[in-house]
Amino acid sequence: MTKILVVEDEKIIGEMISMYLTDENFTVCRVENGKEGLEELRQFNPDVILLDLMLPDMDGIEVCETMRELSDKPILMISMNTKVNERVRALNAGADDYLCKPFSMQELKARIGVAVRRYKPAFTASSAEEAAAAQEIKWRGIGLDLQKRLVLVEGEPIETTFSEFELMKLLYEHPGRVFTRDELINALRGIDSYVNDRAIDVHITNLRKKIENNPKEPQYIKTVWGVGYKLMPV
Repeated sequence: MTKILVVEDEKIIGEMISMYLTDENFTVCRVENGKEGLEELRQFNPDVILLDLMLPDMDGIEVCETMRELSDKPILMISMNTKVNERVRALNAGADDYLCKPFSMQELKARIGVAVRRYKPAFTASSAEEAAAAQEIKWRGIGLDLQKRLVLVEGEPIETTFSEFELMKLLYEHPGRVFTRDELINALRGIDSYVNDRAIDVHITNLRKKIENNPKEPQYIKTVWGVGYKLMPV
């Protein structure tokens, strides 16, 4: 059963989310501040985290950054703030999605479903040999461990968010192909999920910081100006 950690200090909203998700057969743990959220991240070990941007004891962005350091599980930021710069801040802090209040419970469930599907390994193999081959792909100094959802650079594991991993996997499987921003958006977008050009640029920037020797002069992920991005062999 999928476990959801809800970090929400508004009692009515928190209870509504918890009751709905429980009725939908999720296991829910709800806390009301950042400190308790970090504690339950370790103890409850959720599959998905719903994190409010405004908390009574800590800035939600700070909590998100700390959670991302401790876990690669999907983080869905929820907030009444609809400003683009706040969404960008959340993505830069490691959030995988951003949901503006008020939102429908059906939309929330859909986004949780997308997060779970993307995080879980999505390969099958008919034999032990095929499974071993599918588990790790290596190419020009970069490897992808599909089972552990890790990017490896010169054999060293680099943790990514599930959105970053999905982008890397798509580029990795088609080296040299130019993907438009719309194609990358469609690859990440779930049912009405918030993904736009700026979100793609943020994810690419974060990936470059993790895999490139010099992110300002990338050798792997190249920008094709006016179009999108491609992964280049080096």
